[in-house]
Amino acid sequence: MTYQLILGDFAYSSWSLRGWLLLDRFGLPYETRLLDFNAAASVADQLADVPPARTVPTLITPEGAVVSESLAMAEELASRHPEAGLWPGDPLARATARTLAAEMHAGFTTLRNDCPMNMRLAYRGVSPSAALLADLARLDLIWDHARSATRPAGPWLCGDYSAADAFFAPVAARIAGYSLPVSDSARAYVTAHLNDPAFRRWRAMGLVHGGHLDRYARDHATTDWPGPAPRPAKALDTGTPENDRCPYSGNPVTHLMQTEGRIFGFCNAFCRDKTTADPDAWPAFTALRDAN
Repeated sequence: MTYQLILGDFAYSSWSLRGWLLLDRFGLPYETRLLDFNAAASVADQLADVPPARTVPTLITPEGAVVSESLAMAEELASRHPEAGLWPGDPLARATARTLAAEMHAGFTTLRNDCPMNMRLAYRGVSPSAALLADLARLDLIWDHARSATRPAGPWLCGDYSAADAFFAPVAARIAGYSLPVSDSARAYVTAHLNDPAFRRWRAMGLVHGGHLDRYARDHATTDWPGPAPRPAKALDTGTPENDRCPYSGNPVTHLMQTEGRIFGFCNAFCRDKTTADPDAWPAFTALRDAN
């Protein structure tokens, strides 16, 4: 049972990040189709072959159902894959997680409008409006309430990582990327997202795929990305790799990367470049690297 997942731009599409996490973070099988945010055709026009979809993410089930709302995706995937744990098993935690995801789906419009997600830039010296501060205060309140009600052992809101955390991942990217003022507990939650390997994989793809879109930039002073610094790596034109098959596809090596004096090969430029952007985020690559 493999799903088709239609996404927008890795660097800028916050809803696409949510949809992708609902599959990738929970180990569900999918194939990806990317739309072009730089194209003259609108997203809706690019989705003309999958009616009635008009937004990303859109999920196509193996039976051909078109699911183009993120909450509907979460519920449908949870129904089909109860073992995956998209929602907590505990009734109190599950109800809390669903409430949080629904509020995120419908609210926080000032945060979305004032601070569009941008995985390629981070800002400092941002002066939040009163409306934005109100959104941040609401996030502090509901995140603290979730942790107080469910008392998770780890960093996530309602126990293990759930669909609620996937829904707030782009919020974490915004808070971090715009250096927004939040409580210490909220900051710790944001940090958990920045360090999460799935989040890091998405950002790595955003750094190397797609063009720069000016409409997502804001006129603030820039600073370094606040997440973990990637292990140094660079693309190579020539060299002898340690592997002859791509760690992702198993296809023959055509593109090379060097990291810490070692050379590895990949089957195409994207496989190489996403790994170069953050080598430690990719389990298939780290398994190859650490086995030798």
